[in-house]
Amino acid sequence: MRILGIETSCDETGVAIYDGEAGLLAHTVHSQVDLHAAYGGVVPELASRDHVRRLTPLIRLVMTEAGTRAADLDGVAYTAGPGLVGALLVGAGLGRSLAWGWGIPAIGVHHMEGHLLAPLLEDPSPAFPFVALLVSGGHTQLVAVTAVGRYRLLGESVDDAAGEAFDKTAKILDLPYPGGPALAKLAEQGEPGRYVFPRPMTDRPGLDFSFSGLKTFALNTVREELARRDDTAQARADIARAFEDAVVETLVIKCRRAVAAAGVDRLVLAGGVSANRRLRARVDAMMAARGGRAFYPRLALCTDNGAMIAFAGYQRLAAGQHEPLAFTAMPRWPLEALPPL
Repeated sequence: MRILGIETSCDETGVAIYDGEAGLLAHTVHSQVDLHAAYGGVVPELASRDHVRRLTPLIRLVMTEAGTRAADLDGVAYTAGPGLVGALLVGAGLGRSLAWGWGIPAIGVHHMEGHLLAPLLEDPSPAFPFVALLVSGGHTQLVAVTAVGRYRLLGESVDDAAGEAFDKTAKILDLPYPGGPALAKLAEQGEPGRYVFPRPMTDRPGLDFSFSGLKTFALNTVREELARRDDTAQARADIARAFEDAVVETLVIKCRRAVAAAGVDRLVLAGGVSANRRLRARVDAMMAARGGRAFYPRLALCTDNGAMIAFAGYQRLAAGQHEPLAFTAMPRWPLEALPPL
């Protein structure tokens, strides 16, 4: 079975072709970073229009690279949510239309299920069951996974997602868009331990997260320290390092609790923030100390991409699930609402 995958949930247009026997045949992603940089964040209307411009040429490109004709495809998978509704409708509308025109089934894929399953594209891949940390600009969730489609939410952010906190703190530090990677780069120059930020919600039981207070703490620290210190460039780097250390340690503490509670020795990290090098190093060390292992997608598949949608769609289409002609786009969509295979 060969599947065309389409991702248009936010500000990246991703297209891929996945084959059940040969694996990932081709994938490409167009990022809208330059388009939104002037505004310091994603402008939904501009995102939707750019998906309209980019999607059809990218589909042609990927099909050519994969040596695939329409007659070779067995299904189309598109992101149906969660995400920006206008952006979702672009991919869902075109994906469902192509499936109808080609006479093949289509499936709407949950964006976070795509991220959750992305490490299964790697070798070695995690066996079930495992705990997944989904950590991005829009989500921070811990999920117990027993099989494809069998998910139990263990904890999530009660306010800002970790990636959102990275981006907001980057703005406080006057860093360019996108803020998260810029802050992580600046943190490499920071002196560890010069400032100590709180580790929110780690002093109590539970697996929920809260990151909104960290950006307020960062704002107050910036105001106080930049007025006090002469080496303001180094002060900014030290603050970035303290912030990153706080987020990373908070995530690691909660992950340790989650794998212990679930009784598993496999931890999956996925989503844009899973590309953070300090987070990966700390998680690897934590899991090794427990006699377990952490799994990640390759860096190119950490951010939004069509490969994860094609793969997740393949799982469900191969199980006989598909969508009717009346497709939907869901800006909010609980992961636990997905049907099992």
